[in-house]
Amino acid sequence: MLRFFKKIWNRSAMQNKDISYRELKTLMKTQNIVLIDVRSGQEYEEGHLDGAINIPVYNIEKNIEKNVKNKDDTIILYCSSGSRSKQAKEKLEKLGYSEVYNLKEGIDKIWIR
Repeated sequence: MLRFFKKIWNRSAMQNKDISYRELKTLMKTQNIVLIDVRSGQEYEEGHLDGAINIPVYNIEKNIEKNVKNKDDTIILYCSSGSRSKQAKEKLEKLGYSEVYNLKEGIDKIWIR
C-alpha cells in the first residue's frame, strides 16, 4: 500500500514540476541544466545563484530562444518566492519547452536559512 502512495506522489510531483533546492543541487551535479533567474536585472545584480543567467519573466518569451535553442533541454527557473518563475514556466511550456522546472519557494527561502 505504501508503494502505491509513493508512486502517486512521485507522479504528481513530476507533473507539478516544482523542485526543492536540494533537488536542484543534485541536478546541477548530475545533469547539464540551464538555470534561469527570472527576476529583474537589478535583483539579479544584487545576488543570484552560481551559473544562472538572467531573463526577466516579462522578457522570457522574447529572449528564451537566444539562450536555449533546444526545447528538450532541462531548464530550472527561479525568482524570489516561486511566483514569477511559475509564470515563466507556463509561458515556456506554451512555447513547446518540455523539461521546465520551478524552484519552489524561490531563493529568498534559501538565503534565509
